[in-house]
Amino acid sequence: MIRVLIADDHQLLLEGISQALNLLPDISVVGAASDGKELVAKVEELGPDVLVIDQEMPKLTGIGALKKMGNPPPTVIVTMHADETHRAKAEDAGAVGFLSKSAPLPTLAAAVRAAAAGEVFVDTVGGTAVLEGYQEAVLDPGAAALTARERELLGLLSRGISSTEDLADRLYISQKTVKNHLASIYEKLAISDRAQAAVEAIRLGIK
Repeated sequence: MIRVLIADDHQLLLEGISQALNLLPDISVVGAASDGKELVAKVEELGPDVLVIDQEMPKLTGIGALKKMGNPPPTVIVTMHADETHRAKAEDAGAVGFLSKSAPLPTLAAAVRAAAAGEVFVDTVGGTAVLEGYQEAVLDPGAAALTARERELLGLLSRGISSTEDLADRLYISQKTVKNHLASIYEKLAISDRAQAAVEAIRLGIK
């Protein structure tokens, strides 16, 4: 069993990824942190096998946390900024995986397994130490059936706006209508809550 600690200041994404990884038979999420300082403390407390951390977090960035630890566990960096500059910083800090937050969850799981095995997750095209297997998501029929308003709502969820009241205010609709849209989204994407919806929004590139 691979014991994973996740760090991200996006609460819905944190919960969604944790739930998804915990469904896998060989991965167990043993803890979560919402900022870099908490991450450092949790690593010392829990001794995880692999870290999955956001590059940009409050109080202390993911890169800053890795440097503060000195000898961190194998680490996979996830970021909204999957460019060469951010990749180089992650690599310099010792990360063995680097991927966009839009990467599908099976790809993240593969990166975790590679890190646990002491391997770098290598891009099969470029042969670099960066995971770049994040092509545009292929829409299944349910995702393709999302209405424009449902995609707007998913975009808000992906940015951390999750309360019914806030969603209603942003979209200028009633809270009842928000709940109706959410119910439709859950049915179309075969999910059951807002955390999973936020993960799906990011996977599908809906912002």
